[in-house]
This record gives sequence, structure tokens and C-alpha cells, in this order.
Amino acid sequence: MPNALKVPPHRSCGASEVHHRLLENRAYQQNRIDIERYTSRFMLWGARSRRTGPVTIPVVVHVVYGDATQNISDAQVQSQIPVLNQDYGAANADKGNVPQVWSNLVADAQVQFALATVDPAGKPTNGIDRVQAGAQSFTTDDKVKSAATGGADPWPSDRFLNIWVCNLGGGLLGYAQFPGGPAATDGVVILYTAFGTIGTATAPFNLGRTTTHEVGHWLNLIHIWGDRLDCSGTDLVDDTPPQQAPNYGKPAFPHVTCNNGPNGDMFMNYMDYVDDDTMVMFTPGQVARISAALDGPRSSLTGNGQARVQQSIMRPVVMETT
Repeated sequence: MPNALKVPPHRSCGASEVHHRLLENRAYQQNRIDIERYTSRFMLWGARSRRTGPVTIPVVVHVVYGDATQNISDAQVQSQIPVLNQDYGAANADKGNVPQVWSNLVADAQVQFALATVDPAGKPTNGIDRVQAGAQSFTTDDKVKSAATGGADPWPSDRFLNIWVCNLGGGLLGYAQFPGGPAATDGVVILYTAFGTIGTATAPFNLGRTTTHEVGHWLNLIHIWGDRLDCSGTDLVDDTPPQQAPNYGKPAFPHVTCNNGPNGDMFMNYMDYVDDDTMVMFTPGQVARISAALDGPRSSLTGNGQARVQQSIMRPVVMETT
């Protein structure tokens, strides 16, 4: 069955599109400014996290399906969680594929993920929410995130990482919302053929790395090339080389752009656009940004009593409805 499913020809992520749409809202603009100021100070101080060890983030997966094929199995949903834990814990077996010149930059983010065991009402749950879709496919307009528009309502985003799995159009594999946006749309959306490692998961996006990539945005990571194509883009991380554009497929090392020789692009980074079997690492600089997000705008999910930090740098974002 998976081989017959339609799969985009290369990775495409809608996080930047969503970000620019949200920037029309002044509260979101200010939140992003405040979050980046907080992140800069955090990194300047040497990324000294208030956390004393790894944190585990509760996850709810909303399976929004239009037909039986899109209604992926519990086992497929569950297959995604070990991938996130290995990738964010630098425990993935394929990290050995990192070129020797960067092998010392493979970093553990000290964050783990687990399907929720208690729902918002305090009742036992397997962390999987199934809703029959009111549309055949969805886009980056966030309609999948509301029952009123044919999708599934989120669980409280200050307590859960919401992941919606659905049929996405426009060649998208997924998209995410950066910290600082509306609570009602906060989370990650993944194409049902790019989620987990079994069932409908289809090569070359069948190793769960689309979710690793999109959760990276949710934790305030930027595309490694900085979403520009003129060598002026930046991901605000010092230990990732400058890069002109996204890489696709399985590039050969080195791939030199933007005068970044001799080693070239760090295309094996989770925040590039390469195939699942080619993205294998985060860097210490990226982990510092993740730590800043977990200490600041995402602190309510860590269970370490840092929600006051979130409240001090975030203001509610209310979007107009049409």
C-alpha cells in the first residue's frame, strides 16, 4: 500500500509561510522580538539552562482523516515517538554519517517526548485523538486545527505539544508554528505519508524526520539557510555554516555555497530539506536555542516551574476570524 501513495518529490515545509502570515499581527511581532531578545541573552550567558536534566513533553496526536487510508494506525503514531527521542537525544544510530569535520558538533538537546497518558480533563488517554475530516486536504491556513473548519480542536498548548496528522496539499510535508503565536493554533502539522516509520510512511520520508524538523521550528529553530537565497540568510546559530539555499535529496559532501568551503553546507542537519535518511544532527548552537525556548516561551511544558518566564515575555495573540 505505501508504495502506491502520492508523496511530494522533495521536502517542503510551510513554517516560514505561516510565520510571515502571523507577522501581520502586532502582538505576534512583539512576541517574536521579545523571544529573540530572551534567546540572545540566554545564549550570551552561556546557555545556562534552569533545567537540571532532560524534560519530557506530553504529546497529543490528532489524526484528522478523510478516508480509511489517512486514518493511520495507533502503531504508526507510536512509531514516531522513538524517532523524536533518538534524534533530540543524539541517540540516532545514523549520526555516524556526520562528516568527521563536524562529528564533535552532534548535540543532545536534553528533551524527550511521550504520548500523553492523561487528557485535559484528567482522564486516561493513549494520546491519540481521531477526527473525521471535513475536508479532503488541508493547507497552511490552520483549518486542520479547529473542528469548526473541518479539523480537530487542540488540547491546551501550554500543557501539550499538539501534532495534527492529515492530508496536506500543495506538496507540503508539514508545517509548524514558532513560539509566540496564537495558543489556538500552536503546534505541528504533518502529512500522513510522512509521519512515523510504518504504515503509510513512504520513502524517502519514512523515517519520521519530517516531525523532527517541524518540532525543531516549534522549539524556535530556523531553517539552516535562513530562508533567503542570496547568502545573507541566517539561522541565528554560530556553529552552522552559511548556506545559500535548501538542499534536497541526498547531496554529496562537500557541497560548497556562499564561500563556505572547504566543508560547505551542513546539509545533514535536521533543519535542511534533505531526505529522511540524510538528516541526522543538531548542533550545540541549535540546542542552545532549544534550551532557551524550553526555559522561556515553552517553559509551561517542562514541569520545572518556569511558566512565569513564559508569561513575562509572551502576550496573547488574537487572530481575526473571517
